[in-house]
Amino acid sequence: MISRLTRDARVNLLICSGHTLSHFYILCLPTMFIAWQKTFGVPFAVLGISVAVMSGTTAIVQTPIGFLVDRYGARGFLIGGTLVMTLSIAAMGLATQFWQIVVLAMLSGLGNAVFHPADYAILSGSVSSEKMGRSFALHTFTGHVGFASAPPVTAALTLLFGWRATLLIVGLVGIPVVFAIIWQSRILSDQKRVAKPAGAPSSTRMLFSRSIMLFFGFFMTSSMAGAGVQSWLITVLHSTHGLTIEAASSALTAFMVGTMSGVLVGGWVADRTDRHFSFVLALTLVGSALMLVVNLASLPQAVMVATLFVTGHLIGASRTPRDVMVKDAAPPGEIGKVFGFVSAGLALGGAIMPVPYGMLIDAGRPDLVLTLVAMLWLASLLFAGSARAGARVEPIPAPAE
Repeated sequence: MISRLTRDARVNLLICSGHTLSHFYILCLPTMFIAWQKTFGVPFAVLGISVAVMSGTTAIVQTPIGFLVDRYGARGFLIGGTLVMTLSIAAMGLATQFWQIVVLAMLSGLGNAVFHPADYAILSGSVSSEKMGRSFALHTFTGHVGFASAPPVTAALTLLFGWRATLLIVGLVGIPVVFAIIWQSRILSDQKRVAKPAGAPSSTRMLFSRSIMLFFGFFMTSSMAGAGVQSWLITVLHSTHGLTIEAASSALTAFMVGTMSGVLVGGWVADRTDRHFSFVLALTLVGSALMLVVNLASLPQAVMVATLFVTGHLIGASRTPRDVMVKDAAPPGEIGKVFGFVSAGLALGGAIMPVPYGMLIDAGRPDLVLTLVAMLWLASLLFAGSARAGARVEPIPAPAE
């Protein structure tokens, strides 16, 4: 008999391994751009299509896959999606023309789209409720690990073996993960399915209900703010505070490391309180204030780096309680489609904001970028608070007698 603790650990290991791969594959493509430009002779702007197609496909199909996960179960989609994703990345190493890379990027994005709806559905059904916050935190943390490890790992492998062998290697690494999920699939339980009460809204109406749409806005505005930090912090600190590129890069690294460590703390806290919005509110308010301090004050370099680490830690710690709030708002048996839908807000927010931030810099106002980041974090609190209130006033109708 498998102990509850051992079972939870095994479930987390399986789910988080796939989630790490999904984020790793997203950021392994930009490392290939220089080699692809030499091999295929296409402009860099065209090379960016590969990343745009992968991310765009994921954003578009996440919600439909969420519906399928809730109807047919998550395990099959998790296995199939992971397999499609890994084989697509490996096949890029065999491409002879760039259009083949784009097609394979689309297929990889299709496989990647299963993770948020399937992972959260399985974690909600498999992990003991008292450890749910930490489980969600570990899931988010391992995604960040995939992002952080992709550029250095793929760059080192490319230097050693060339880009074709690198993509074959990193792609085929996912095959053992697929076999492990199949082998251990008996411990991956789906969320509990319940019959819809009489008078309950349809799934589509539920997604477009006030509370779920507000959670979508919460995720989107948070991502819009994050895009400003990830894409432009180095440029902004160099332009407004005179930091060298190396020092500004260290500041960005400090923020990202702080975010990763904060995610784990947020999971621990989420399991020990049900006042999730109060926690998110306090952390986001302080994090926004610190970002304004970084932007407006003339801080010594070491103090600025430390402040950005703390800022990232606070924002990262707010993410797991945010995810738990969404899980609690989702009707029973519909977690997959809800997370698929609101997670599309993350992709949308990340896609629409880099250009407006760049326009501010081109207009000679780089000082407004971090101010806008802080304002968007604060705006996300309006969505979160309204979504939480909306979830309380939209109860699921009781079954008819």
